[in-house]
Amino acid sequence: MSYSVGQVARLAGVTVRTLHHYDEIGLLVPTERTRAGYRRYTDADLVRLQQILLYRELDFPLEEIAVILDEPSVDELTHLRRQHELLTTRARHLGQVIAAVERAIHARSSGITLTPEERFEVFGDFRPEEHEPEVERRWGSSPRYAESRRRVAAYTKADWLQLKAEAAAIVAGLADACKAGLPPGGEQAMDLAERHRGHISRWFYDCDHAMHRCLGELYVTDARFTAFYDAELPGLAAYLREAIEANARRRP
Repeated sequence: MSYSVGQVARLAGVTVRTLHHYDEIGLLVPTERTRAGYRRYTDADLVRLQQILLYRELDFPLEEIAVILDEPSVDELTHLRRQHELLTTRARHLGQVIAAVERAIHARSSGITLTPEERFEVFGDFRPEEHEPEVERRWGSSPRYAESRRRVAAYTKADWLQLKAEAAAIVAGLADACKAGLPPGGEQAMDLAERHRGHISRWFYDCDHAMHRCLGELYVTDARFTAFYDAELPGLAAYLREAIEANARRRP
């Protein structure tokens, strides 16, 4: 079975012009041609196109993609494994950025009493002030936002580093429980969910179980939060949400 250039463009979500360009530079030359000279793409061509698009998603230049795909003795599975590793690394980095965004939701930069050097050590190259408009729009009128801002205004560098360490320990504990196959409704997972709720209450604002449930939903409906938790372990955001729900149900 073969496909026309228009069919391939629709399947892959690219333009016909893009496919023509790939053909012209020798990156993706269709295996077949009609008598009239029209391009026809085989299943093998579509596999190569998929690899091209995945590498493009990873920001590889076309010239480098051509060299990679034409490596001798490298099969499709090898390419997929390589791409999976690269995408996982990118997701991990994105998760770190999202973690900083989550902290910024609770505190505007004007309320963080750190020197520029200390801010860089705590936040890395993330700049909370860049997200102030969204934070203000979404939570500016909330009493919890005001309470959070009041608290973090007094935090020192040591406070922020301790906050980060505690949060990381909770996330790591949840990941270990999930990897061990422990149910999110089990005692260990629920206890970790309660630690998560207590962490928010301690550092930012009073987080009751109803609010905690709202946060649990946010973790699976907002891609940024999902990416943060799933960078630690795929599926961890959903696992935490279920643990939060179970923990809330067991409370009077």
